[in-house]
Amino acid sequence: MAAACGGREEAAPPVATPTVTLNFAQAPAGSPLDITYKFVVADDARFDQDYRVFVHVIDVDEEFMWDADHDPSTPTSQWKPGQTIEYTKTIFVPVFPYVGEATLQIGLHSKADGHRLTLNGDHAGQNAYRVAKVQLLPQTDNLLTVFKDGWHQAEVAGDNATIEWQWTKKEAVLAFKNPKKDATFFLDIDSPGGQFHGPQQIQTVLNGQVVDAFTLGVDDRTLRRVGLKTAQMGAGEMAELQIRVDKSWTPAQVPEARNTDKRELGVRVFHAFVDPR
Repeated sequence: MAAACGGREEAAPPVATPTVTLNFAQAPAGSPLDITYKFVVADDARFDQDYRVFVHVIDVDEEFMWDADHDPSTPTSQWKPGQTIEYTKTIFVPVFPYVGEATLQIGLHSKADGHRLTLNGDHAGQNAYRVAKVQLLPQTDNLLTVFKDGWHQAEVAGDNATIEWQWTKKEAVLAFKNPKKDATFFLDIDSPGGQFHGPQQIQTVLNGQVVDAFTLGVDDRTLRRVGLKTAQMGAGEMAELQIRVDKSWTPAQVPEARNTDKRELGVRVFHAFVDPR
C-alpha cells in the first residue's frame, strides 16, 4: 500500500473527532456515492503541516480494497482549535469483485513521511478509524446503459486499475433504459492536450433537447450533475444522450503534440452515469 497505509502508531492526544455520512446505505459497483466528512478540531490541537485524509475501504475479512485519499477542503495548517471542518466528496464505487458489507476507515497522515495523527473515534489500529459502513452491490443493479456511436475503446491507468476512461469523438451517444422517473446524469470529464486546441464548449443533449451546456477549460477536470426529467426521457423503453463537443482534434496531426495517436478525440470521459435513485 501507499505511505498512508503504513503509518506509525501515534500516542499523542487526539487532534480531531471525525465522522462520515453517506448519501446511500447501498451502492452498486460503478455508481456515484456522496461522502460527507466532518472533523471537529480538538480545543488544544495544533498542526505543523498540511496533512492528507486517507480513506480506506475494507471488506468483512479486514482486507483493503481501495482508497479515496484526498486533501481536505481546508488545509489542516489552517484548522483552528474548536473549529468544525465539513465538506462533501463524490466518488464512483470501483468495479471491484466483491459484494457485501464494507467499512470506511479514515485518518490523517503526513504527505512527507506517512506519519499519522491520533484522532478520537473507533480505532481500527495504526491510527485508522472506522467511520461508516456501506453495502456494496453488483454492477448489474445499475440502470442498463449502452455506449453506442462515437466512443473509443476503454483505457486503464497503468498505475491504478480502478481508473478507467473512454475518449469520445466530436459526438458520442449513450443509450440507457428509461427509468420512467426523474434521474441525474453524472458526467466526469477532462481533455488532456487542451493546450493544443483551447477551451471546448460541451453540450449534453437528451432526445434532441439540450439539458446542459458548459465550457471545459484547458486544464479542467469537471463533474457535472444534470437533472433529467421524466417527460424529457419520453415514453420509450430506451432513451439517448448525446455528448457534443464543439471541436475535436487528432494528436498525430499536431506536430507540437509529438504524438502518433491518429484518433479523433473529443473529451476524455471517466464516468457517464444515469442515476434514478
